[in-house]
Amino acid sequence: MSHSHGNASSANDPRQPSAAKPYTPRPIAPEDLPVDYSGFIAVILGVSGVMFRYKICSWLALIFCAQSLANMRNLETDLKQISMAMMFAVMGLVTNYLGPNRPAAKK
Repeated sequence: MSHSHGNASSANDPRQPSAAKPYTPRPIAPEDLPVDYSGFIAVILGVSGVMFRYKICSWLALIFCAQSLANMRNLETDLKQISMAMMFAVMGLVTNYLGPNRPAAKK
C-alpha cells in the first residue's frame, strides 16, 4: 500500500484557499433573541419562595439565576431580569432562615 501525503491529492483538490472567508454571524436585533427561560424560571421560583416560604424554591431560584447569568446574551434586559430574580431569591432565603417561624400544623 502506498500512501501519498499531498502529491496526488493536492492536484485533485477542488478547494481554493484564496477564496475562503471566515464565518461572521449576522447581527440579531435584541428583540429577536430567544426567550431566556432560565431567567423566567428564576423569577417564578423566587416569587414562590417568598410568597409560600418554600426554601427549595429560593435555592433553585438562586441556581437558575447563576445559569441565566452565565448564558446572558442581551446585557440590558437580561441584567434587569436576573437582578430581580436574585433579589427575590435572596429575600426568600432571608425570610425563610432569619424570619419568624411558620406556625406548626395542629393535629
